[in-house]
Amino acid sequence: MSNQLNRRLALLDDDEHRALLGQGLRGIERETLRVDKQGHLARTPHPVALGSALTHPQITTDYAETLMEFITPAEHDIGLALHRLDAIHRHAYSKLGDEMLWGVSMPGELPSEEEIEIAWYGNSNIGMLKHVYRRGLALRYGKAMQCIAGIHYNYSLPEKMWQLFAADEGIAEERRHALRDFQSESYIATIRNFRRHAWLLMYLFGATPALTTSFLRGRPHQLETLSDDTLYLPYATSLRMSDLGYQNDAQSGLRPHENSLESYVTSLMDAVNRPYEPYQKIGTKKDGEWIQLSTNVLQIENEYYSTIRPKRVIRTGERPVQALCNRGVQYIEVRCLDVDPFEPIGIALDTGRFLDAFLMFCALEDSPLISAHEGEIHARNFARTVKEGRRPDLTLTRDGQEVPLREWALELIERIRPVAALLDEQHNEHGVHAASLGLQKAKIEDPALTPSARVLEEVRALGSVAAFGLRQSELHAASFRDSPLMPAEEALFDELAAASLAEQDRIEATDTGSFDDFVAAYNSSTLCGNH
Repeated sequence: MSNQLNRRLALLDDDEHRALLGQGLRGIERETLRVDKQGHLARTPHPVALGSALTHPQITTDYAETLMEFITPAEHDIGLALHRLDAIHRHAYSKLGDEMLWGVSMPGELPSEEEIEIAWYGNSNIGMLKHVYRRGLALRYGKAMQCIAGIHYNYSLPEKMWQLFAADEGIAEERRHALRDFQSESYIATIRNFRRHAWLLMYLFGATPALTTSFLRGRPHQLETLSDDTLYLPYATSLRMSDLGYQNDAQSGLRPHENSLESYVTSLMDAVNRPYEPYQKIGTKKDGEWIQLSTNVLQIENEYYSTIRPKRVIRTGERPVQALCNRGVQYIEVRCLDVDPFEPIGIALDTGRFLDAFLMFCALEDSPLISAHEGEIHARNFARTVKEGRRPDLTLTRDGQEVPLREWALELIERIRPVAALLDEQHNEHGVHAASLGLQKAKIEDPALTPSARVLEEVRALGSVAAFGLRQSELHAASFRDSPLMPAEEALFDELAAASLAEQDRIEATDTGSFDDFVAAYNSSTLCGNH
């Protein structure tokens, strides 16, 4: 254990400070496709009974019109957030008619590109901005990419905890923004540790070892054939997070530096402002219609497809990067988790408990700066794990040496153990974090217990990855339909839906100025005020 980890654990183990462990926030964003009884993409618009995709705080759409996104309120306990997520699913099912929610990350059989509808958010300038951005994504990555679903885990530690660490390290409050900057750089340091160890999450929770042939749209690949409609890799954990996922040539050289918030913001803003010749040839309009927001490497900073992001809640009209510049990092968003096809809500409580211990470990542990060469090694370890994480003899690179994945993974579990123990001391249900560590350790000792191995076994038995997805989706649908919400809970969701529709109407009624001017103003607002 590093000195910093020991010191910070001791601080938090003090009676005076232990309550801080229960004060951070957790939230989940779960993406899921609406499909028909055959498992094909729904051809219907986002159900109006669920409210406005533009303004509803908990139910929206992501890329494709059929890709729903459920967003939980932030809670101090992941158990509460998952309870909220469960309620959102039950409510959605009360409005879906014959449709179902697809239970896996990768889509089933896909129709042609023309038949996949891009998400629509109404006629307001902000609604059109969201729509045109997605048109640009379709142009740059293809629409099949817009049908991939994942789980995003939003995580923060209480500001008082950062203040405690700052005081311990002798950082005084006299200097303006000193505490804010300490907190931001501490989250960036957490992200660096996440980069070092994220391969472990792919091994433990990756659940996409196979995909349909229709997803690849004839692109070249090195996958093996399992059946007419199914491609796979025998030891893969998460093909969704491999180079077959959200990648393209423009982004390939983009590696925002996470050695400071300033370098991260600077490299992203460079990409948002740097022209990219293939996109310039396409232009922003075709026959007078907007087809992308800009011809730069990124249209907006959120287009950078990262496994983790520093985040700040944005104000109306503010860009994500401006929020980070002006007010610092508030939380982190983990974006590399596959939907768990064996869980109706897409993520297990044990997974959440382990993530809390893992992310707390990343936050408390010493985190040296990462050189460009080290960054490449971390990326390679991650790539190896997503494509062959269960290979019995797989090694990863650590400190210039090749180390068996299994050996390093077991070491990490032991390094996280004191953090889990501390979380359990503070938690009402004794031993839940330690128990989640035990479940993960079992997967390391026996790869057959990993979600990716279990998925592959089921796919082989059924002969098709689409058939597996359909079966899991039917099972989940039945479980939600069999236990609907109480009328009072339904009524609260209906009120949220009505309020969101009214808010969209208000935005559309009070909109001023042309969309062209709106885009120009948005694109020119990339500079950080007082950074």
